[in-house]
Amino acid sequence: MDASTHPKVKRTVYNILFAISFGHFINDLLQSVIPSIYPMIKESFDLTFTEIGLITLVFQLSASILQPFVGRYTDRRPNPFSLAIGMGLSLCGLAALSLAPSFPFVLLSVGLIGMGSSVFHPEASRVAQLASGGRKGLAQSIFQVGGNAGSAVGPLLAALIIVPHGQRHIQWFCLFALLGILLLSVVGKWYKGAIDEGLRQKRLKKVAGEAVVPSSKMLGKSKIMRSIVILLVLIFSKYIYMTSMTSYFTFYLIGKFGLGVQESQWT
Repeated sequence: MDASTHPKVKRTVYNILFAISFGHFINDLLQSVIPSIYPMIKESFDLTFTEIGLITLVFQLSASILQPFVGRYTDRRPNPFSLAIGMGLSLCGLAALSLAPSFPFVLLSVGLIGMGSSVFHPEASRVAQLASGGRKGLAQSIFQVGGNAGSAVGPLLAALIIVPHGQRHIQWFCLFALLGILLLSVVGKWYKGAIDEGLRQKRLKKVAGEAVVPSSKMLGKSKIMRSIVILLVLIFSKYIYMTSMTSYFTFYLIGKFGLGVQESQWT
């Protein structure tokens, strides 16, 4: 089953849109914890800035490079519960990070959290489009607002919970992950019903003799490839400076203005 056989939802399903947006909020909140605690783990493990950069590299690669492969797989074999599975990987990564005794273990932990994001995003974006009822711009905006809000709130919670009390208090963020698993399991049930409906519609079209034309053939593969390449270049250039800022801006504030770790997170 591919995207062309998904059912056309006739109305915008706002409860699913807001649920998947909140799931995006939790996912990005958990992701934002990692750069927020860089000063703390740098001191705890006596790391260099090169090693901090390596943590960022492992995290970003696992959180982004895997996404196209996950998306390609789920295009062919949609898994309604991959949303909850992705959040489960993030839960395991957070628990491991809270207990990490060494730098290699930190790398393994952030890799798990990144993998959780890679599994979550492709299917979550598809659910948002499916629930849009044709209002894809609105649906994507609602979905994106959740992620942006989570990225903003995460460092503040890290400053309040983790920085004053230490590495083990990362475990408190596992509660957010558990909440996300429960919420996304409900969304997954709705998504499974939509997939089943899509298969039913496809069978009815075959019986009626209607042709199902994939969207890639309607648009042309060359146009799709050009659009994807342009989009990749734009996103790549954007995240070069964004990741640089999120990884090292806290250290700049501490060094330049003499702020404490907790104070630097409020900026």
